Amino acid sequence: MNNRHNNSNHKNSLLNEAKFWIQRLNLIKLPEGGFFKETYRSTERILAAHLPPRFGGDRCFSTSIYFLLESEDFSAFHRIKSDEVWHFYHGTAITLYRIDSEGMLFETKLGNNLENGELFQVHIKAGNWFGARVSEPDSFALVGCTVAPGFEFSDFELAKRRDLIKLYPRHAEIIESLTRE
Repeated sequence: MNNRHNNSNHKNSLLNEAKFWIQRLNLIKLPEGGFFKETYRSTERILAAHLPPRFGGDRCFSTSIYFLLESEDFSAFHRIKSDEVWHFYHGTAITLYRIDSEGMLFETKLGNNLENGELFQVHIKAGNWFGARVSEPDSFALVGCTVAPGFEFSDFELAKRRDLIKLYPRHAEIIESLTRE
């Protein structure tokens, strides 16, 4: 009985801490899951003529956000047109799932326990499909993401489950668990 009570207190403590960070950092809900707030947008811009055609216009040099994900949620598979670097700040580890242009699936843990194979930073290459979930139940992860060239919502594509499974049928199980339909 005591152990169950302690587990419940620990769970409530972590959920309260996640709520604290959501409020303290003024995070808002994202369509692919989790909460975010943009913290930086470069005032300098790269002209469209100096960018790959996939961008279709000028972009700022770089952007960055805070991102918080709770264990009962997930960041659904999506992709963007820029490279992205994830940085670990607080909470428990997060597992990033990435499908590259050759259809290979990679799982990388972002966290602060290097002895457990976790990394402080993880790079996602432009155009790769990726999603994430918190590695431990009843917990959360507070991370940051830096995007270059800077993020624009027009560069964002949320995966459609059926289409992604058709492209990568051998990854159907993870695709089903990290898409919303």
